[in-house]
Amino acid sequence: MKFKDRDLIGLVIALGILSAGRFLLPERIFPLIAGLGIVFGALPILIRLMRENKIAQEKESMFLEFARNLVESVKAGTPISKSIIIMADKNYGVLSQHIKKLGNQISLGIPLNTALQIFSKDADNRSISRSLTLIGQAEKAGGEIGEILEAVADAVSMTDRLKKERKSVISSLVSQGYIIFLVFIIIILVLQFQIIPMVSGIGSIGGTLEIGTGLSPVDPATSQNEIASAFLYLILVQGFFTGITIGKLSEGSFKAGIKHSFSLMFLSFIISTLANLFFGA
Repeated sequence: MKFKDRDLIGLVIALGILSAGRFLLPERIFPLIAGLGIVFGALPILIRLMRENKIAQEKESMFLEFARNLVESVKAGTPISKSIIIMADKNYGVLSQHIKKLGNQISLGIPLNTALQIFSKDADNRSISRSLTLIGQAEKAGGEIGEILEAVADAVSMTDRLKKERKSVISSLVSQGYIIFLVFIIIILVLQFQIIPMVSGIGSIGGTLEIGTGLSPVDPATSQNEIASAFLYLILVQGFFTGITIGKLSEGSFKAGIKHSFSLMFLSFIISTLANLFFGA
């Protein structure tokens, strides 16, 4: 993942919120303000990644349409170079400018294989690059280009269909993942506000647990803030990796899981911080 200049806007806002919370607001609510600052800092990056993921999906969809039209044109007897030039003026969404550039290059006499390589670089999509490489090599080898184009279109169509089917099947598991994570947070909060204080109280009674049990008493001087911080870090780490896993299962990409990680970590932070404000010592 590459950072871009526009991502700095969120980081500047985050630093401003953190500074205001540190010097102008009560110390008790600083963790909440710090979390909000981190959220505002990460939000532009998250929005950009989601937009890039949406564009990548649209590119694959438009390339599938382009490949199908190319197959029909070539099977009708039109050479592949001429077919591309004819289709260059059609609307293919985010790929329109790249396909038009491809047609212009072929019109200027640039070899098809070279033009396809430039198209592949401009499209910046792994699935499209593989298909274009196969088309270029087939044209260079002088095989039956119509059948090869049809095979490429079928392969792209199959990949797209499998992605949609997997996403549909996994959607229920995504919901279950969120529910299980919420249950995990509840268990952690019960442990933090009920079990730990109770154990600390028992451990502070004259060191009774040390005799014959092999257990050492819990130090009553342990700060509640330290316990709260430890559990917060625990659920944040759990939320990050749970989101990454959900993205990999549902969309086949760790990058797609970043939005789930962000959602779960944000949810974890808000619930934990509010719980500490209302139930903390």
